[in-house]
Amino acid sequence: MDWSWYLFRFDGRINRTLLWQALLIVALLVGLLDLTDQAIHVTGGQSKFKFPFDVDFDFGLDEVFKIFDPRAYRAPASTDRATLILKACGASLFLWIFLATATKRLHDRDRSGWWIVPFFVVPRLSFHVWDLLPDTRWFAPFDWAIHALWLWGIVEMFCLRGSPGSNRFGPDPMASFETPAATSPHRPTGWDQQSELEFVPPSASPPGGMHVKRDP
Repeated sequence: MDWSWYLFRFDGRINRTLLWQALLIVALLVGLLDLTDQAIHVTGGQSKFKFPFDVDFDFGLDEVFKIFDPRAYRAPASTDRATLILKACGASLFLWIFLATATKRLHDRDRSGWWIVPFFVVPRLSFHVWDLLPDTRWFAPFDWAIHALWLWGIVEMFCLRGSPGSNRFGPDPMASFETPAATSPHRPTGWDQQSELEFVPPSASPPGGMHVKRDP
């Protein structure tokens, strides 16, 4: 498999299995990034290693969505430069992988990549600033709609199979898993018995009256 296309490009289609695989890859990278940050700050036994492993359907993009939360701007003052650099690099990498793989998965469902906006961007932004939103009865329908979009996006991208055959975004990714025997137009349909039989002409048999001489 072309890993650069799989994780970083936006053209073509991938099936749900490859999207789940990308999610696990990002989860491992998030854990590795966190361990790296801990290794930098473990000095004098003041902190201990923790081994995080968190599978999140938005590919660990909490740091990206925090940009739109005004309360998050107080945190950098108390955060050291090394942590900020690691978080910025990690969030940029995870955002790119998320956009590339999610777009190709939406293509597999015969949808434009812009469906990421109602499926994930709008719900995740609202979740981050939920306590800042008005707590009134008239806002309840918007609350239900946002949660419905988020659940729809998860089912659409992680559970449903892609459109069969080729679509406007490319060939069916599942077609590559078919065996050559199943796709070859010249495969035999059965055993041709006539082609296996060998007919002996009459002239090849012994002439009449000939027999095997026996010893007396």
